[in-house]
Amino acid sequence: MNTKILMTAAYIVLGGIGLAFLFAPAEFLSQLGVDSAPLVLLVQLCGALYLGFAMLDWMARESTIGGVYNRPLAMGNFMHFFIGALALLKGAAQGHLPSSIWVVGALYAVFAIAFGYVIFAFTPSSTAASA
Repeated sequence: MNTKILMTAAYIVLGGIGLAFLFAPAEFLSQLGVDSAPLVLLVQLCGALYLGFAMLDWMARESTIGGVYNRPLAMGNFMHFFIGALALLKGAAQGHLPSSIWVVGALYAVFAIAFGYVIFAFTPSSTAASA
């Protein structure tokens, strides 16, 4: 598995969400039918978290990831995407959120599966580990 592609894709997704949350929090909340000034600040803080996580993935994309290599980084991504997928798909299944949440939940599930594979099944080759 090419973890550089996985880390770059995670960077793009997390960075995109982070920028949207940071610069358009009111628009995001209006899509959910919510109008609350305190929630705008909370969404912007979440945007900062997403951008920080995206930068972490971008900076580590050239590193060896898998097995024992960069396990904390892979585990952090796995936990974020796994728990996020569960929450998004549960919210979408309850029917209170827009149908686009299914798409985001499915994307999160794909990333959760990929990072789960990197943590629990993938072992980098000896040439990749030494490079």
